[in-house]
Amino acid sequence: MAGTRKWSQQVTETSHALELEDGVFTWDDPKRIAASLKRSAEHSPRRKGTVLQSAMSMLTFYINRAGHGLDPGQRKILERAKDELRTLCRGKQG
Repeated sequence: MAGTRKWSQQVTETSHALELEDGVFTWDDPKRIAASLKRSAEHSPRRKGTVLQSAMSMLTFYINRAGHGLDPGQRKILERAKDELRTLCRGKQG
C-alpha cells in the first residue's frame, strides 16, 4: 500500500517510552550512547521496568529493527554500548 509506514518506523518516531537525544544511535562513542540512554530512562515517568531494562530495550529495539541495513561498524559501537550500559547501571544497583 502506498503511503503505509512500517510499524517500527512509527514506533521510533512517535513512541514516548523514552525521550531520546537526537541522533543518539548514530554517535560513535559507546560510553556517550550508554550514558544518554541511562539518563533518558532515569527521567522517564512512563518507565515500567528498571533503568537498565528500559534503556537496554530501546537499544536492542533499534539494533533489531535496523537489521542488515545497519552499518557493521555502527552495530559494533551499539553492541559495545550495551556493555557500557550494564556497567553504568550495575554501579547504581549495588
